[in-house]
Amino acid sequence: MAPAVIGAFIPIVLFLVIGLIWVTAYYFRSRERQMLIDKGLDAQSIKEFFEQKHDPYTLMKWGIIILAFGIGLGLGLMLQDYTNEDYWIVLLMFTFTGIGFIVANAVTQKLLKKN
Repeated sequence: MAPAVIGAFIPIVLFLVIGLIWVTAYYFRSRERQMLIDKGLDAQSIKEFFEQKHDPYTLMKWGIIILAFGIGLGLGLMLQDYTNEDYWIVLLMFTFTGIGFIVANAVTQKLLKKN
């Protein structure tokens, strides 16, 4: 297949996938609410249920993970330039992203215990 044809399909597939994810999330959210109504919960109970699910540390978790990813990417690029080996970028991106997930989880657990 020609590269121009593949390039034309990329935005189409991208929008289809984003739309599918959005519709699926909306469907499951409405199913969850319908199940709560079927259980006989009133509006106040449903509101309390959704407020209880809120995680106050979501942005901090994402920040730690993205920071670790960026550090891994930067170090990988520097080591690739220094050694002329191609595997450093992928290795350090995955390694530091995994470390970011572990650190984010540890920090969140510590803050949850503190509160």
